[in-house]
Amino acid sequence: MKEIIISTLDMARLRAHIDKARSGGIKAPINLTPLIEELDRAKVLSPDKMPPDVVTMNSIVKLDYLNSSKTMEIQIVYPEDANPAKQKISVFAPVATALLGFRKGDIVSWKVPTGMAELRISDIVYQPEAAGDLDV
Repeated sequence: MKEIIISTLDMARLRAHIDKARSGGIKAPINLTPLIEELDRAKVLSPDKMPPDVVTMNSIVKLDYLNSSKTMEIQIVYPEDANPAKQKISVFAPVATALLGFRKGDIVSWKVPTGMAELRISDIVYQPEAAGDLDV
């Protein structure tokens, strides 16, 4: 299994959001287990040590579908900031959970209703840690 990297700041915020979702404080999918499992296995680094090619919270990521010429650009956000019309995808969504902690160039797979989706992280357009934006 590929190693993923999470910042200490993202880890603390994500754990708090999971706790809030479990208590009914935020709208969340029934199954948060995939995200919890990703966090449990992640290598944790301080934000100032985060490599600039890792997908972190609030990163804007360019993705290429492997089975077509389709591309998309999304931002991985906390649930309260999600807005699919603006390509802001909640970290609780399967695609965002699948991308978090992976690196530019990695291929990410996750189960969708029609089978398996595979995407390549072709670019990280914006990463808060690299930009020094630790309060987002």
